[in-house]
Amino acid sequence: MPTPKRKTTKSKSRMRAAHWTATPPTYAECPQCHQPKLPHRVCGNCGYYAGRQAIDVE
Repeated sequence: MPTPKRKTTKSKSRMRAAHWTATPPTYAECPQCHQPKLPHRVCGNCGYYAGRQAIDVE
């Protein structure tokens, strides 16, 4: 297996790692209670998903 001929400099490795940023999660509005929720997930506030009651929330 080939190996690098020279050591990768700090500058090159840091330039490559500069693009590893975390993106914040996107939120969608629940059509029932209008609270923010993660897309394609059951709403934790009202328990609805795809227009029907998925879970019972107290």
